Amino acid sequence: MFNALTIQEPVAPAALLCDRHPVDAVAFTVIEQDLSATDLTYGELREGSERAAAAFARLGVRRGDRVATLMGKSGDLVTVLLGLWRLGAVHVPLFTAFATPAISVRLSSSGARLVVADGNQLDKVLPLVPELGLTVLAAGPDAADAAGAEGPDWTQLLAAEQPGMPAAVLDPEDLLVEIFTSGTTGAPKGVPVPVKALEAFTAYFHYGLDVQAEDVFWNAADPGWAYGLYYGILAPLAAGRRNLLLRGSFSAKLCWQVLERFGVTNFAAAPTIFRSLRAEAPDGVGPLALQRASSAGEPLDAETIGWATRCLGTPVRDHYGQTEMGMCIVNGWEESVSREIRPGSMGHALPGYRTEVLALEEDSAAAPGEKGRVAIDVPASPLMWFSGYTDNPEKTAERYSSDGRWYYTGDTGSRDADGYTYFSARDDDVIIMAGYRIGPFEVESVLATHPEVAESAVIGVPDELRGERLEAYVVLRSGEGSPELAAELQQLVKTQYAAHAYPRAVHFVDELPKTPSGKLQRFLLRASRPASESEPPVNA
Repeated sequence: MFNALTIQEPVAPAALLCDRHPVDAVAFTVIEQDLSATDLTYGELREGSERAAAAFARLGVRRGDRVATLMGKSGDLVTVLLGLWRLGAVHVPLFTAFATPAISVRLSSSGARLVVADGNQLDKVLPLVPELGLTVLAAGPDAADAAGAEGPDWTQLLAAEQPGMPAAVLDPEDLLVEIFTSGTTGAPKGVPVPVKALEAFTAYFHYGLDVQAEDVFWNAADPGWAYGLYYGILAPLAAGRRNLLLRGSFSAKLCWQVLERFGVTNFAAAPTIFRSLRAEAPDGVGPLALQRASSAGEPLDAETIGWATRCLGTPVRDHYGQTEMGMCIVNGWEESVSREIRPGSMGHALPGYRTEVLALEEDSAAAPGEKGRVAIDVPASPLMWFSGYTDNPEKTAERYSSDGRWYYTGDTGSRDADGYTYFSARDDDVIIMAGYRIGPFEVESVLATHPEVAESAVIGVPDELRGERLEAYVVLRSGEGSPELAAELQQLVKTQYAAHAYPRAVHFVDELPKTPSGKLQRFLLRASRPASESEPPVNA
């Protein structure tokens, strides 16, 4: 039976997430690339996080301080996070595919001065030490041998401390996390995640995913992003449910092996992963134990839903949300909210939220089938925890109606006569590729640093595997483009922003479409592409 989590009084997050659970219960199973696995119990997490909190305190970390992690999925990551929350510090997640400049922006904006990084990530952070005054700790199996590491590694620090650090008591509005989301203009925006957000995370974990005590649950999303952190780390800990953590790089072959070997019954992942499984389905895979599958991060196509039903033994239910509030519209699995799946629909509002599709020009409900703006009715949504971006009142104001009633998601959609909500488009031009939200402005800002680039525009175009892929339209200061220059620009984005976010095609053009006031019109670039156009060469 589901007991809704309510946080209306001060609470100790570390006790809520860890200490109250049976010491011998398994919290995570950490799986290596060779499919060997190690169980991590709540008792081990408690002792490890008590040592971690003591180590952070010795380094001068205090309640409310920001501490960043640049770490992949591992037991070390969970121990670090619980250590921070035991101390009352705030976690700043960094995605391991980010390059040094993208990391620098997020560290500067958050004010984090301590970073715990996997040994293979140190080369991205160490150059920032003089500029930002950072302290960098190396974690992971290769930490001690990592080039450039100075001082003790994370394992040595833990070994030097004793367990027993008590769990800090925080108010519901105090922060657990500050995570960054990208839009089309300006720097990445900080989203403060308070302790009370755990109410919403566990509600989705129950109603949306329906994770049962007997389930083998696997959320394959990266904890450097909201879906992986909220529902792969925080919600399982709060609910006392085990999650699988697959270390290292993803491959469809390995994913198939994990599903089969570990008897996964409840699987959550981005649509790209399901499409990859479909594209690389092996011969001779035995019957899977899978009973529920869920998708989030981008719209799910009807073909993949049909394939999953036939080949995985269960349909994939599509869910919708944002970094700013987590999941809020779902095709829920739990019996009391479960309805038929309508392909293309992200379902109905999660219990605890009231959502609406507003007319394009006014804050009243759009007619059934009419395109409008997806919004949340804030007073009628007790689970809505987002109150604004960190130190950014201008962007916060853009998200809310003047009377504070409506939160505008920035996405457009429609609703049918039966209340099913359908996603249409992002009116802020954010690109969602393989489940990752990418702000065109950040990629365009990197392209602008190249001496031959006068200006550029980055758009997302349909891609069968990734959902969307990035393409760049580049105006040069002089001369003509070439395959060599296109490859150079792609590499620039990989090294200065993120390895996953480079444009798969670079188009050299004479000018970009703009409004009379000079505002870039990316939608015209998207509209100018033939619907049937396949992926073009990089020097198209």
